[in-house]
Amino acid sequence: MTSSEGKVYSRSLGSFPVLLDAMPYERKKWNISPSGDDVRWPELDENIHINSFLSNSETDTPNEIAEIFAKFPELNVSGIAALMGMNKSLLAKYIYGIKNPSKKRVEQVRDTLRSLGERLMAI
Repeated sequence: MTSSEGKVYSRSLGSFPVLLDAMPYERKKWNISPSGDDVRWPELDENIHINSFLSNSETDTPNEIAEIFAKFPELNVSGIAALMGMNKSLLAKYIYGIKNPSKKRVEQVRDTLRSLGERLMAI
């Protein structure tokens, strides 16, 4: 991102899990929101506030959700998020360690995965 003063701001794709998982051609399809406060990727259902480009802080604290998804890479993030009624982008931020989940959120993920396991065992 380039400011009106010509200063360039950037962040690694690892800071934005949805964009990291997107195909290069999908990342090129962006626009600025009507308010001018965020960059939007309508096809990816992703909005990133301009301030996100100004921060350099990364959360790299391991969390249980990240550990679960690392242990079971075959889990589909979009599918699990949909089962939970959660935004895929938020779940991805937990998985990539960008955001730390609350204890309640960890339990919600665990309960969803247990329920899915029970359904699989019934096959």
